[in-house]
Amino acid sequence: MVLDPAMQDWRAVLGSNVRRIRQQRRMTQEKLAFEAEIDLTYMGGIERGKRNPSLLVMARIAEALSVPLSKLLSD
Repeated sequence: MVLDPAMQDWRAVLGSNVRRIRQQRRMTQEKLAFEAEIDLTYMGGIERGKRNPSLLVMARIAEALSVPLSKLLSD
């Protein structure tokens, strides 16, 4: 299955932002996954840009990182 390049782009931006902010906050992936109530392997997939998280999941990650959701999606 070939995905639209724009679809891959937003997932890569999201993943990169989540990883960067998580590391700035000195959180482990495990801690963030626990705080956001997401499976650890799913969180890893999000950070690698391989998963397609729902709006609810993205909102829980933003809340766990104490940032507005828009910050996770901005270039």
